[in-house]
Amino acid sequence: MNMIDPFGRTISYLRVSVTDRCDFRCTYCMAEDMAFLPKKDLLSLEELDRLTTVFVEKGVKKLRLTGGEPLVRKNIMHLVRQISRHLESGALEELTLTTNGSQLSRFAAELADCGVKRINVSLDTLDPQKFHAITRWGNLDRVMAGIDAAQAAGLKVKINAVALKGFNDAELPELMRWAHGRGMDLTVIETMPMGEIDEDRTDQYLPLSLVRAGLERQFTLADIPYKTGGPARYVEVAETGGRLGFITPMTHNFCESCNRVRLTCTGTLYMCLGQDDAADLRAPLRASEGNELVSDAIDEAIGRKPKGHDFIIDRNTSRPAVSRHMSVTGG
Repeated sequence: MNMIDPFGRTISYLRVSVTDRCDFRCTYCMAEDMAFLPKKDLLSLEELDRLTTVFVEKGVKKLRLTGGEPLVRKNIMHLVRQISRHLESGALEELTLTTNGSQLSRFAAELADCGVKRINVSLDTLDPQKFHAITRWGNLDRVMAGIDAAQAAGLKVKINAVALKGFNDAELPELMRWAHGRGMDLTVIETMPMGEIDEDRTDQYLPLSLVRAGLERQFTLADIPYKTGGPARYVEVAETGGRLGFITPMTHNFCESCNRVRLTCTGTLYMCLGQDDAADLRAPLRASEGNELVSDAIDEAIGRKPKGHDFIIDRNTSRPAVSRHMSVTGG
């Protein structure tokens, strides 16, 4: 039942955006005055469970819940608990979550109880004022309390930081030391041209080749084959003993090994984060109580998965590569 795309890549990783809503307004992700989807357009939790089950039956081994902020979706833990039955059966190898950490104090223990072993927390700075500025609405103390709760619950935490020129570039060494000092990996990510925001991305864009060169003036970085199923390339940092990941969609894309597709909270399947081509799974899902129509629609969509994305950030390309915001598709 494995899903194979036209370039021979096995699709074994599904990222599900359970909501486009978020309790932050990060400046590189969305505009401050965002118009979110009306609730009537969203799939119900039962429909999301049904769709994810079809993907598991078709060979998905890793499933990540994203948003927006997934933990602001009402009754989200009901969905997590439903999906966790696939962990218990062995059909699903891993259920993970990407979060901004704001709600972790409430949900960390229950996530662990549902079989979630590790989570990613998005955190771009350790400075409270800068954190509030970049998130617009966020509170750093609340996120730190969430990370504490996650680690206390036994969850393995990885920190994701978007590298932003003139904002956190000088702070990345400190962020890495802090993460590694708490037993957490750190992954740095290049900003991506998705959706209209209030700022010029060419002013924000920081190639990770420059970040790595800067870090290598202070640290000893050794490439390692470690993989989590996502696109990050990892190094081990001799001075801290921790792992550092680089996600480089702009300077060195990872399309040749892409094993991922993304499902939105409206039932739209995006075969590539950096392309607008998509498939509607909501209509076939609701057209029949059985799953044959959905399964056929998924097969047709996987058959259109492109070789790579169209991301470009430069002074000659003012508009984003895709019109939807990252919060629609999930990180």
